[in-house]
Amino acid sequence: MTEVLAAAGLRVTLGGATILHDVDLTVSDGEVVGLLGANGSGKSTLVRALVGVVPAERGTVRLLGEPLGRRTPWDRIGYVPQRVAVASGVPATAREVVVSGMLHGRRLVPPRHAGRRAAEALELVGLGHLAHRACQELSGGQQQRVLIARALVRRPDLLLLDEPVAGVDLPSQEAFARALADLRTSGTTVVVVLHELGALAPLVRRAVVL
Repeated sequence: MTEVLAAAGLRVTLGGATILHDVDLTVSDGEVVGLLGANGSGKSTLVRALVGVVPAERGTVRLLGEPLGRRTPWDRIGYVPQRVAVASGVPATAREVVVSGMLHGRRLVPPRHAGRRAAEALELVGLGHLAHRACQELSGGQQQRVLIARALVRRPDLLLLDEPVAGVDLPSQEAFARALADLRTSGTTVVVVLHELGALAPLVRRAVVL
């Protein structure tokens, strides 16, 4: 199978403390891989290191066949961080936040079909009816689904999610499970950090425990 993500000998030190050491991880095309482990085991740090949010002291990362860095094809990668505020005080609608997911270093203006793609992504996570609602008016679970839609609007080949269902309501968890099932069917490779498998257990092909 085609190698989509590969980390070798990864070591991360933050604030003088070694968080990860000698981590090797390979994910193949079309896999849904769950990263599991107790609180403080380094799950979120690993995902952040894989996308370059935190620097690795040692080791290498390759995404979609390219080394992590300037050659990384970010337009083919979606990343959803652990619970963050969607709009941070800016009165943006759900649709506007999702459209922003189509912008990156090489594209500073949304393409003409951005609105249609945003609508499709919001439908996928069950929020199509709230496209024009201000994100500040949405529940925490709904805001998390907007962030997932923002990652999905690129139609990524690789999607990394950091505890997407932690602390969200049951309807949001169920909507995410349906979206993840659709992604698996379409062949998207998914790496998802989970405190426990829960409702996502039938969808996860392989679990890696830290």
